[in-house]
Amino acid sequence: MYESILDALRRGAAAEAIAAAEQLAGEHPNDATAHRLHAAALRLGGERDAAVAALDRAIGLAPEEAQLHLERAGALLDGRQLDEAQAALARAIGLDPNQFPAYIVKAQLALLRGDLDEAERLGRTAARIAPEHPRVGAVVGMLALRRGDAERALAVLSQAAAVAPDDPQVLHALGFAYLAKDHLAFAEQCFARLDELNPAQPTLQLLIADLLRRQSRFQEAAERIAPLADRDGADFGVRRWAAELELDAGRNERALQLAQGLFAEHPDDPRTLDASMEAWRRAGAFDAARQALETALAAHAQAPHLWRARLALEPFADDSALAVIERWREAMPEHLAALEARAAVHDHRGEHEQAEAIAQRIVELSPGDTNAEMRIVHGLTERDPDAAAERIERLIGMAADPAVKRELRQLLGQTLDVAGQPEAAAATWAELHAEAADQRLPLNPISRRGGADWPALAPIPENGRGILMLWGAPGSRVERIANVLNAAGAPLLVDRFGAQPPTDPMQRYGTVEELLGGSLDPAFLVKLYRAALPARGAAEGPVFDWLLWWDNALLRALRPYLPEAFLLIPIRDPRDMLLDWLAYGSPTPYALSAPDDAARWLAQSLEQVAELHEGDLFPHRLVRLDETGEDPAAIAQLLADTLRVNLQLPAGIRLRPRMADGRWRDYQGALGEAFAALAPVARRLGYPER
Repeated sequence: MYESILDALRRGAAAEAIAAAEQLAGEHPNDATAHRLHAAALRLGGERDAAVAALDRAIGLAPEEAQLHLERAGALLDGRQLDEAQAALARAIGLDPNQFPAYIVKAQLALLRGDLDEAERLGRTAARIAPEHPRVGAVVGMLALRRGDAERALAVLSQAAAVAPDDPQVLHALGFAYLAKDHLAFAEQCFARLDELNPAQPTLQLLIADLLRRQSRFQEAAERIAPLADRDGADFGVRRWAAELELDAGRNERALQLAQGLFAEHPDDPRTLDASMEAWRRAGAFDAARQALETALAAHAQAPHLWRARLALEPFADDSALAVIERWREAMPEHLAALEARAAVHDHRGEHEQAEAIAQRIVELSPGDTNAEMRIVHGLTERDPDAAAERIERLIGMAADPAVKRELRQLLGQTLDVAGQPEAAAATWAELHAEAADQRLPLNPISRRGGADWPALAPIPENGRGILMLWGAPGSRVERIANVLNAAGAPLLVDRFGAQPPTDPMQRYGTVEELLGGSLDPAFLVKLYRAALPARGAAEGPVFDWLLWWDNALLRALRPYLPEAFLLIPIRDPRDMLLDWLAYGSPTPYALSAPDDAARWLAQSLEQVAELHEGDLFPHRLVRLDETGEDPAAIAQLLADTLRVNLQLPAGIRLRPRMADGRWRDYQGALGEAFAALAPVARRLGYPER
């Protein structure tokens, strides 16, 4: 709907552009883009003040949109210095080619239209007249900014600001260059200086408020915008943003006052609803929220976001929630969210057949709907797993997103397992792992047996802080111990698996080779490990460190220099571990290129565990998770007995069911060679031959 205006702007047809933009802005008064284009047309027609006013209206609707502030900066051509009428620019240039200000204004107009080549040409012309003038720097800097070269923009504009530190155009441009580099404090300083030079510019207050918000200085941001929101006739967008900032600042009473008024005006606006719901929640004003939503629904019964909000005010699956859902379905009988809400209540009440019937209706209305299809698949898996597998295969064929396809194929493998098709299940999982191998971590190299030349185990220091090191090979379900420790409130460090892992030697694969080769001093390893703990959030008290990998070579450092550490290693039947790894992956995202290769590596890794345990090489405990079942309370008790601590779990903690112990026997035909590689270490760890 903007094309006619854009076409007129490209052709330089000011009158045509203004007429089209005025009509669009009149028809869509809450469309910020319409006012933005109206401003461009007005500026092309020489109506600078009207253009600025149109941009102000756009910013009032979208005060956080930095591009609008950038365009307003281009429109503010400091009329006190450049007060030539823009309609006479061409004549001025024709009469006197040295009319430097006219070239600057034309370049600014070209930037506003997005005609960067024309802006560059005009900037070069202005530079020939006054090459060192800071306004030339402003044009060149803004041009670089629009082309995505923030580094050059910042360099050029910083130089211009050194010559003319209080020039409004230069300050505007420099502020936006800092903003592009995410130097928020410097951008704020530029715009604050502009505010000192030219006070009473509402849009500048909005821009400064946004910069304060982005620096998490919410109270200052709220105070900056409050006078604008309180003005008579204040734009709706400004008042809505003020309410959101008040919530961010924790000034809940003021937020509630603003949000309630906004919701009464525009209950159909989702952002206003979100702010209002949060304000009501903080105030505990649930009756007021219900009343306001009922009033809104009386006028907007076809607004699903209002129904969702109204439903959120009732206890889940309660009779009162069910009454709201039924009203929603009466108002919007075929709306997917209303149907999904009803199905969720059926599931919660154990009415799975009714939930599945609704899911069937949802997929009729929206083929491939994820939630509905999963509900149908789960129902089929219980009744007819072969049919469930066929349905998943159809969904895989329908899915366009590779990530969705992958998730469905993972589910297909699990469904084939339930259907008693272990060969097909194992093949499906193996294919998935092979495809993702280049996106996973390589298997860490494992050192050979340490022999009898271990350094002496130092005595545990008095008053030393306890250090628990948790590690489990793939398939050991070590994550269950981590889940239980976290649920019990233990300060478990999980950063080794996150986006910003520590850089200590315990993280790097190369540490083993360095230790064995003598290039890494064992004492220095432990010193680096200890030094990293405060930055990891373990400055004081006991340490619970979940390790990414383990190798017995680390004992060359831990035995003499970290004797207060204690190693906790969960194990299961190694063949069940391989199957679990294949079916569910592992916390350490190892590449599993082929089951046989994975089995050989897992066998070597578990041989080290057996050597550690048989030789009692370090304080440790092997936790046999195939003896604790699926019960988190049993795991908690086992940990409590091992660590001699009291672990209290909150009510309702559950662990996702996985394959039962001993299921490897069902996969003997599919994974026989891999299991054969694991048989010796299984015997060594005390598991039966068959």
